[in-house]
Amino acid sequence: MQPTALVTGAGRGLGAAIARALAPTHDLLLGGRSAASLRDIAAELPGATPWPVELTDAGAVAAATADLERLEVLVHNAGVADIGPIADSTPAQWRNTMEVNIIAVAELTRLLLPALRAANGHVVLINSGAGMRANAGWASYAASKFALRAFADALRLEEPRLRVTSIFPGRIDTDMQRDIIAGENRPYRAAEFLTPETVARTVRQAIETPGDAHPTDVVLRPIPRPE
Repeated sequence: MQPTALVTGAGRGLGAAIARALAPTHDLLLGGRSAASLRDIAAELPGATPWPVELTDAGAVAAATADLERLEVLVHNAGVADIGPIADSTPAQWRNTMEVNIIAVAELTRLLLPALRAANGHVVLINSGAGMRANAGWASYAASKFALRAFADALRLEEPRLRVTSIFPGRIDTDMQRDIIAGENRPYRAAEFLTPETVARTVRQAIETPGDAHPTDVVLRPIPRPE
């Protein structure tokens, strides 16, 4: 029987790449906001199970996790990036960013702690370079990622039977990145960024680290590739 892994935000981009990387060795739960958002990746990975849940709906998350008694791997990949200067920000933007990027992560983890403890499981949090350094225009996103780093550090200390890994990738070639670059009013050059497959492979390597080691923080920076 294969271990079970839940990957949030699995419908596209990095989440889909992580699902593909783990599919040969894990029974997958594909997290996404809706069944429609998971249709393509579920068709590509027929052994995987769609897990459509709105992660900011605490009641829906509680219902969806109620029957999960054992979980070896939880990959927190879902997130939002609402980029812009503080002068133009709104309370709604800050609340939404924090709700998705940290509060939903904390609540999903809390609800799944019994299942993770039963498996001596592994929690992987997809953070960001913005979780180590805040740049102009990235205040709310960086704040949420700094909070995610703090959450991971606290979880690691509180749950010594679990492995907790924070992945800090630089910019990744995804649809989200295209939206960010468009907002920066500059041309999109995919070769500047990490590929989703590279980051997904790093996630799998962290999960496959032998049991006598605890990979806590992994930092990835892109090396520009030829166009």
